Amino acid sequence: MFEKILVANRGEIAVRIIRACKELNIRTVAVYSEADANSMHVQLADEAVCIGKAPASESYLRIDRIISAAEITDVDAIHPGYGFLSENPHFADVCESCNIRFIGPSAQAMSALENKAVSRALAKKAGVPVPPGSDGPVETEQEAIEVARRIGYPVMIKAIAGGGGRGMRVAHNDVSLVKGYHTCRTEAEKAFGNSGVYIEKYIENPHHIEFQILADRHGHIIHLGERDCSIQRRNQKVIEETPSPLIETRFKKLREKMGRAAIKIAEAARYTNAGTVEFIVDNQGNFYFLEMNKRIQVEHPITEEVTGIDLVQQQILLAMGEPLKIKQSDVHFRGHAIECRINAEDPFDDFRPSPGRVEMYYQPGGRGVRVDTHVYAGYTIPPYYDSMIGKLITYGRDRQEALHRMSRALSEYYITGIKTNIGLQQAILQDPNFRKGSYDTGFIERLLGSARRELIEERA
Repeated sequence: MFEKILVANRGEIAVRIIRACKELNIRTVAVYSEADANSMHVQLADEAVCIGKAPASESYLRIDRIISAAEITDVDAIHPGYGFLSENPHFADVCESCNIRFIGPSAQAMSALENKAVSRALAKKAGVPVPPGSDGPVETEQEAIEVARRIGYPVMIKAIAGGGGRGMRVAHNDVSLVKGYHTCRTEAEKAFGNSGVYIEKYIENPHHIEFQILADRHGHIIHLGERDCSIQRRNQKVIEETPSPLIETRFKKLREKMGRAAIKIAEAARYTNAGTVEFIVDNQGNFYFLEMNKRIQVEHPITEEVTGIDLVQQQILLAMGEPLKIKQSDVHFRGHAIECRINAEDPFDDFRPSPGRVEMYYQPGGRGVRVDTHVYAGYTIPPYYDSMIGKLITYGRDRQEALHRMSRALSEYYITGIKTNIGLQQAILQDPNFRKGSYDTGFIERLLGSARRELIEERA
């Protein structure tokens, strides 16, 4: 058993990891920037080390400072959480070279899935369907036009190192393709330090469905079912649920097919630890590989609620070299879980972030309600990081109970001093199409453009 783990992250995921460690009787070390000196993860950890100034480039992205903190505090392992350095193969390599276990996949597995274009090629080789598109990065605008004309408009231009909805543009003709091509390259270079892009057929308003996998170092891989992440704005997830209403009501056989496909990709990459394979599904029930996230996901709690499996503790045990004690036949899905991401942002001002001091904070509770957050009354949300301040999760015996519970919990969530998206979440929950489970990735755009905007503003 590891005796001490450094958490190379911040916010709610750092708190989540520290809590998992405490339950395994493992001591923890928090690292923090100057802006996070009063953050909850710093207060909960056994030890804490400041690693730099507020910008992530001067703190949470500084491998040298994180490794120095790990060596000074004599830790056995580092958990990277999500974002920041969590999918950086160089960081994993440096950890191992310093005799510090990296809690995640190997550098080799991450390199095999290093970017979306490489992952796409691996999926094709494994026999998993992918959308028609370029065979790799597209180097010139003329090459981009040739690919787009070959597969047919509309197409999606995507940053090969992208994530969080950045570095993505839809093109419907040659003119918008050229403009989007250069915009994506510039955006990708700024966001990820890699300007490479590729092109694939754009499937309009698909369903975004992902599968959670666990893999040990002894060749055993299982999946823990799907999560429906189709409620998005600008390709960023807002609400997730499991099981997927689409699969439950229309395409039940897809669960087994997509689960097998997810395991095939993990096998092809010789993947270990926790990971998520993302797919898009069209209205005819055809599914296509999108990418693999090589880390714990923001939305992992809903899988924990319906399976009873603690994914962060599993990550730690797998990193120690423990074999999976769960077989595929042991995985049972009970009930329904929904997660709403609570963001410090203004949905009516182009989702502009709303950092600042939280004057009052009251979070909901009761049976079947879980809140993962690092925020408290008096806490100041810094402007340097992601706008997500917490996750509200509800569990029910079925979808209707989980929905009713979520609506009730949202009505109890009280935050002042900053703007949040709680009103938008309530409006989504009340929408008749959402309540029927009839939605896709274009849902929020349609909602904000409809007459329901007045209802949202009333609830905000």
